[in-house]
Amino acid sequence: MAEDETASYWYEEQMATDKLYIFDTTLRDGEQSPGFSMNTNEKIRLAHQIETLGVDIIEAGFPIASDDDAHAVKLVAAEIRTPVIAALARCIPADIERAGESLKPAARSRIHTFIATSDLHLERKLRISRDDCIEAVVAAVKQARQYTNDVEFSAEDATRSDMDFLCTVIETAIAMGATTINLPDTVGYCTPEEIEEFFIEIQEKVANIDNVVLSTHCHDDLGLAVANSLAAVRAGVRQVECTINGIGERAGNAALEEIVMATRVKPDRLPYETEVVTTEFFRTSQMLTEFTHESVQANKAIVGRNAFAHEAGIHQDGVIKDRRTYEIMNPEDVGVESTLVLGKHSGRHAVKKQCEDQGYELSRFELDRVYREVISLADRQKSISETDLSSIVENTQISMVTDKGEA
Repeated sequence: MAEDETASYWYEEQMATDKLYIFDTTLRDGEQSPGFSMNTNEKIRLAHQIETLGVDIIEAGFPIASDDDAHAVKLVAAEIRTPVIAALARCIPADIERAGESLKPAARSRIHTFIATSDLHLERKLRISRDDCIEAVVAAVKQARQYTNDVEFSAEDATRSDMDFLCTVIETAIAMGATTINLPDTVGYCTPEEIEEFFIEIQEKVANIDNVVLSTHCHDDLGLAVANSLAAVRAGVRQVECTINGIGERAGNAALEEIVMATRVKPDRLPYETEVVTTEFFRTSQMLTEFTHESVQANKAIVGRNAFAHEAGIHQDGVIKDRRTYEIMNPEDVGVESTLVLGKHSGRHAVKKQCEDQGYELSRFELDRVYREVISLADRQKSISETDLSSIVENTQISMVTDKGEA
């Protein structure tokens, strides 16, 4: 299929109103965060796994940043065939040229070009005027279109930009040929209500907005990246930019796994479909932690160690009887198993279940003694392993046999 035909097919596909497109930027925004860098081989392996995960777009890197980054983008573009492969570029000719060259091997390519639009960034960081900004957008999108018909334009710090000026920038980018408009909450400044109002206003004021796909890219500085992304979707956005485990600049990006599972758990409120294979979430998360040597926090939603673990006796009893009492999704759906953790808060039902899972059939008296020993040991250490439980059961049974003999 020719490049222009491919781009046209991709654009028409994106316009389906019930389809939510997942733009994974783990290899770009995620990887550039402090402590999360990966070598080229690791990036390629992770890119293959993200392809298996089923995302629609992989942002492979920022080619102008270094020769290694440009090389990695080129390798990803050559090896990954199903998702669109995107490369980031500032609205600077050299950036766009490097991105375009790096993407040449791609089956489907996208240049993602950006410039700041808030007065704070224009005046204090870029030191350019609004007119200079508009001129840069015109030149950049036109140049990017020479390499691919799939061009995404991002207005950095969009949510802190003057609305009328931002609308002018967006209209200009669309007129020049941009097919996706991304409006980031670059510093995680907004609340969900503000994000929803923001995107509604954009759609009301930008005359040619129906000709493109709207995208959101939220940061987690206030812990609201996922909530803000979902608010944007409710307001009409159909592409979400996110990362595995929510890694990224500062406090991170919206977590891909949380966004997708929200649509699966709440289809009544979020009736959008993705192509993501959710059973690959845990495997993908673990691969990322292996490469970056950065562990996921234990209570992280979906992929954290405790996401489907239960220690409290009341919870354990409920889960044993019916998992739906304390689990809103099947752990197997995200590639993990539900776990009953034995600790000082555990109840007899959980101890009995764990014993049975290890092949022990205990009498009521044996169970009482084992339970007391489990709680006693849990007071001295955080959790009880299978080995610990096995030792307790066997010692208890030996002790009870001895007691009977002495009687």
